[in-house]
Amino acid sequence: MNHPTAAFAILITSLVAIGPLSTDFYLPALPSIAAALGTDSAGAQLTLSAYLIGFGFGQLVLGPVSDRYGRRPVLLLSMLVYVGASAACMLAPSIGGLVGARFVQALAACAGPVLGRAIVRDLYGPQEAARMLSYMSAAMALAPLLAPLFGGWLTVAFGWRATFAFLTAFSAIQVIFVWRMLTETNRHLDPLALRPRNIIANYRSLLADRLYRGVVMVNGFGYAGLFAFISGAAFVFIDHYGFSPQGMGLAFGCNVTGFMLGTVLSGRYSRRLGPGRLLRHGVVLGAVSGVALMLPPLFGIDHPLALMVPMWFITCSTGLSLPNATAIALSAYPHMAGAAASLMGFLQMGLGAVLGVAVGHGVGGSPLPMMVAVAGSMWASALAWRLWVRGREMVTE
Repeated sequence: MNHPTAAFAILITSLVAIGPLSTDFYLPALPSIAAALGTDSAGAQLTLSAYLIGFGFGQLVLGPVSDRYGRRPVLLLSMLVYVGASAACMLAPSIGGLVGARFVQALAACAGPVLGRAIVRDLYGPQEAARMLSYMSAAMALAPLLAPLFGGWLTVAFGWRATFAFLTAFSAIQVIFVWRMLTETNRHLDPLALRPRNIIANYRSLLADRLYRGVVMVNGFGYAGLFAFISGAAFVFIDHYGFSPQGMGLAFGCNVTGFMLGTVLSGRYSRRLGPGRLLRHGVVLGAVSGVALMLPPLFGIDHPLALMVPMWFITCSTGLSLPNATAIALSAYPHMAGAAASLMGFLQMGLGAVLGVAVGHGVGGSPLPMMVAVAGSMWASALAWRLWVRGREMVTE
């Protein structure tokens, strides 16, 4: 399959989108979940962090498994598990049960993003992969743009369990289309990919690559900043600023348009500028926007727009940087694209989970902890680019 059809591209995009959809769709329901299950903001936020932890660890396993047995069988089995775990979330009787079900849901959900990206790498070279990943990210951004709006409406109309009912039905439909449309794309099956010694050796060789290590950290800190915003947005907009769940979804969706613009620009200019230059532009924009995010608190300004405007530019910066960082990281490793995507995803989710827990414990009375976490992540991403990536990224173009 050298030239995937539009329908195939839509399917892969929907699989990659299952990750953000699983978090963003129920964001407006977090305060309702906390009230219904007798917990606080930190307890409700654990459903997000447990998801990220499972998502990260699952990728360490599923990537090498797909290098050994192929993308299609691993994806099908994982999506079936996701359907069952989503139903368990819908029926969870307690916050502990919901956290556990979310962890299992994440173990399965990670197959969509990690194998979707590996499939793109199977089919395309570095520049074309960056272009495709950018357009996929732009389409994928519809999930966090529309999901909180629809999720907020479902929460108000039918309660928080309805959000997981939707995820159950959506993933069941995906299983049908994966079965019918997806052919195997991994032409480099590695019979040794699952040997513990080989797995460790692969990960060590990846981390020994300074460029790979650098773009992975740029990607990880950039995503961690986004997740800090995702973790705290519902409590900041609803509890602190007094927004309704639908209003929170609209405010969150406005910020997601920045991410969409960044990914569209990345896809449009990837051939002209290349992944390395676009990554640099995204990192610089993120660092500058992080400074702008911290200026209102320094001057005692506490207003939704003082948060939303700098965050729009931050999401735009990550729309530029994340798909290009991914393309650069995977470009040199066609023989172990699954492992390279897995390790990147694990570090990305791990950083996000740690920051999410910190934000969940601090965000109750003020948006400041969330803003500090987002800005700090942007600066850390820029530092990683400066230390390990600058001057080396052009070798991939």
